[in-house]
Amino acid sequence: MTEITRRNLLGMIGTVAGSTAMYHAMTSMGYAAPSDYSGPIKLDGDPKGAKVLILGAGLAGLTAAYEMRAAGYNVEVLEYREKAGGRCWTLRSGDSYTELGGATQNVDFAEGNYINPGPWRIPFNHHALLDYCRRLKVPMEPFVQINYNSYLHRTDAFGGKPQRLRDIKTDYRGHISELLAKAVDQGKLDEAVTAEDREVLIESLRSFGVLNNQNEYVKSLETSEYRGFEKQPGGGVGAAPVASDLLDPQEVLQSRLWAYMATHETIDHQAPMFQPVGGMDQIAVGFEREVGDLITYNAKVVALKQDENGVTVTWEDTAGGGQQTSTADYCVCTIPFSILSQIDHNLSGGLANAISSMPYNGSTKWGLEFKRRFWEQDDQIFGGISYTDLAIGQISYPSTGYFSDGPGVLLGGYTWRGPNSYKFNAMQPEERLEWALKMGEKIHPQYREEFKTGVSVVWHKVPWVLGCSGIWENRDNYEDAIKIDNRVVCAGEHLSYLPAWQEGAILSSLDAISRLHDKIING
Repeated sequence: MTEITRRNLLGMIGTVAGSTAMYHAMTSMGYAAPSDYSGPIKLDGDPKGAKVLILGAGLAGLTAAYEMRAAGYNVEVLEYREKAGGRCWTLRSGDSYTELGGATQNVDFAEGNYINPGPWRIPFNHHALLDYCRRLKVPMEPFVQINYNSYLHRTDAFGGKPQRLRDIKTDYRGHISELLAKAVDQGKLDEAVTAEDREVLIESLRSFGVLNNQNEYVKSLETSEYRGFEKQPGGGVGAAPVASDLLDPQEVLQSRLWAYMATHETIDHQAPMFQPVGGMDQIAVGFEREVGDLITYNAKVVALKQDENGVTVTWEDTAGGGQQTSTADYCVCTIPFSILSQIDHNLSGGLANAISSMPYNGSTKWGLEFKRRFWEQDDQIFGGISYTDLAIGQISYPSTGYFSDGPGVLLGGYTWRGPNSYKFNAMQPEERLEWALKMGEKIHPQYREEFKTGVSVVWHKVPWVLGCSGIWENRDNYEDAIKIDNRVVCAGEHLSYLPAWQEGAILSSLDAISRLHDKIING
């Protein structure tokens, strides 16, 4: 029999108990660690009026502007868009968005409804981002990541009928626990489990898998306490509950719906998660209150040049002001490499190679507004996410506005990389909406009748980023990309080990400006 190493044990824990248990086991063994953010940075020393030009007013650029102004720098920020935030973006009623190719979508949601096409949730362990939200007084509220009443769906499982997450999770856990308990009880794991541990392990599996005293997972009131009752307990006459039927173990296994369960348990998706009240762009609004006066909007950078004396940036005023020039002693460039690769620059070879070779993720998101919150009223789903093997990937239910009578907005689909993102990228907005409705009604038949309006964003067609997040196929150029290149340093989510997360953008920025400040102060 294969020796049970710590790696084997972690794999067994992860398979049966899920990623949460595995993460805590890794932590106890010293294999995992929390975020290294330890509080606000201190840029000590007098910069003596040095001017820093910051390119881009996404979260990396805003962080740099906020901290460098506080340290005494003369700061100027150039931003391509008409507002700050970059991918920290919210679409709400009255907004208009034109994607690459010219298609324009006018958002017609009811007042107060919105969709976040980019970041839409904040993990509890993204300490830097949450600290800035606290310091900027951006109110937060819980984001419901996991809802046991949401659906898991595959077209080739259970006749295409969606299953409640709790049913799949409880029955899968029960059946697997039964198999493992019987193997232990029959002495088939004697080499892996000591006699001392055997009894405790079986006891734990009975508890974890809701097994009876014969180590069987069977229909009972006990199992129904986890998966739900056929008839709910009540009061008065006829109030006794009725146990629910279990799903067939072979069908549960073959359905592969269990593959979705660990999604909620990776360290960046564990409860609690958070969101800003009123939309993700409220974080950018908070930064704008502090540094908005430093930002020139509608400034499209077309050239970045440096020499031994300073940095010169040429930019176009897209609001009609013609071509302009800004100069500074140093530059913090947070422009995504997908855009920077198209800008005339004289950055050095290693950095230039990283800029020109980085591909960007494709992603699609839909905001679908419905006349009523049928997912609550008909299906008793309050927040959380349903998953499907259909091309839309998932449906996320709003974590706000519970029990309200008016229209509500769902995240009607979210694709990440892969062929589905490219397929939707090739479509026009109207066609993308039709596909979202066609697929969504496989899970919620009410879709067509209740649909009101919608908007979609394919990130490869977003003009100011041309992709969702940077991809490192390998990290060969990473050190070159993050180095200070004479008078220029780059920052952003693409220069972190937290790609696509706002935390990565902020941590990258803090690291970049700390090193730049040290160079300026100490030479």
